Amino acid sequence: MSKIAGHHVLITGAGSGIGRLLADRVIKKGGFVIAWDIKQEALDSLAGANPAQVAPYQVDLASKDTTQLAAQQVLRDHGGVDILVNNAGIVSGKSILALGDEEIERTFAVNILAHYWTVRAFLPGMIERRRGHIVTISSGAAVYPAPLLADYAATKSAAFGFDEVLRLELKRGNLPIKNTVICPYYINTGMFEGAKTRFNFLLPILEPEEVADKIIQAIEKDRQRLIMPRFAYITYFGRLLPVNWLDRLSSFFGISRSMDDFVGKN
Repeated sequence: MSKIAGHHVLITGAGSGIGRLLADRVIKKGGFVIAWDIKQEALDSLAGANPAQVAPYQVDLASKDTTQLAAQQVLRDHGGVDILVNNAGIVSGKSILALGDEEIERTFAVNILAHYWTVRAFLPGMIERRRGHIVTISSGAAVYPAPLLADYAATKSAAFGFDEVLRLELKRGNLPIKNTVICPYYINTGMFEGAKTRFNFLLPILEPEEVADKIIQAIEKDRQRLIMPRFAYITYFGRLLPVNWLDRLSSFFGISRSMDDFVGKN
């Protein structure tokens, strides 16, 4: 069981959305939050409300150099990280041909490449201390994507695969480091504003507070995989079906049209 109280928890994208809700819950449980976010005002809000339990760092995860320098600073300031939550993510909501080169590169930099830089920075310390937990926030789009998510779904699929390999390498090395991957459907944080669902009772737009609570529970219980909502596990196994059947199911449940009215967050 991973304990949060008294431990250092680094959360990327901690200034808003799910990251902020996770930070609030870690603080309530007696943990110390190392908060990374690109928005200084969001960090100031979080740290200002909890000055004794938050260390804010303004970090642009799209920059490898900036991310690695921030990791080095965290190691100097705090000695290490007990729980690493790679939460930060961005979405464009555009078709393959409408995406700009810079948009594609930034999505890959933030949504997956940053995971490599953080894990490579903090995993050695976890191994040395013989404890630690790495949490990867992937997405339901990793297993049941929709049109207009070409960059996002690809990076979240990569994050899912990253966690899979990480788990196997930790097991092969007989290392007592925990890992958890989270795959939620659309969350009502504004990031996917306009996304819709056909059958709300089966595939609801998730409420962020509930998602944050379940992520914390998954961490504390050392759960290795969490897919939300439960019905989504069916679509996960749907990959065993012939492709045409899977596409028809995606259409029937409204997944293939779920991004048609996407507007996103400014």
